[in-house]
Amino acid sequence: MRALSLSFLLLLLTASVSHSQVGRVTTSPDDRVVVKPRTVVIIRHDARLRDSGKKRATVTYPIISGLKDQRVLRRVQSILQIKNAFDSSLAEYRRGWWLDEFSYKVNHNKNNLLDITFSQSGSGAYPDDQSRHFLINLRNGRVIKASDTFVSDKLASLSAVVNQRLQTELKEILKSLGDSKSDPEGVRIASEAQEALEFKIENLDDFSVGAKGITFLYDAGYPHVIQAFEPEGRYFFSYSELKPFIKRDGPLGQFVQ
Repeated sequence: MRALSLSFLLLLLTASVSHSQVGRVTTSPDDRVVVKPRTVVIIRHDARLRDSGKKRATVTYPIISGLKDQRVLRRVQSILQIKNAFDSSLAEYRRGWWLDEFSYKVNHNKNNLLDITFSQSGSGAYPDDQSRHFLINLRNGRVIKASDTFVSDKLASLSAVVNQRLQTELKEILKSLGDSKSDPEGVRIASEAQEALEFKIENLDDFSVGAKGITFLYDAGYPHVIQAFEPEGRYFFSYSELKPFIKRDGPLGQFVQ
């Protein structure tokens, strides 16, 4: 009888463990997407490019899956098409010769938020690289804007706070040039380029999310010849700092409850 009882208990324990293991395997988070890379290598056959290092280019783009709501999934997939990053399709990249590499980086993929940055690099008269950022609400498949996230009557105040960070960075650039005392012409050019720079309400739409806070992104758009003087344009604020500005019922309200 005792042997039978022990056997029965072992059977129950085994069934319990098996059920638990199965649950861990089959259960997946529903607040994120599955992002898998796909790489295409472009081979250029133009004889003029044979010795220029431009014979090949690589395009790595994301394949998105994993959302139960297929309508939302299709929206996300549509937003993240290659064409939407830099206004060039894969076919156009194949026909052109400027591109060296196209890729992406996932910055955040949970909390019903997908934060992703595309980048491309290439060369023509001179080398250049560009980036394009998307923050997507995985509940509805829409790109998140400042109006979705921040209290509407505080947008001006928030942009002013970020602008202070920008202006501080600009002053530091001029100071570093002035301290060198070897490039007065560079100081003059950098100073003139900075005159038009201001972080405005419309710039609030471009921001990246993370576990600890938000980074506002600002592209000064300097021409290549003076890009050495360009501000980095990345201004981080913790969620506690931004608490007065964040909508409690918005996509980032979950971080300040």
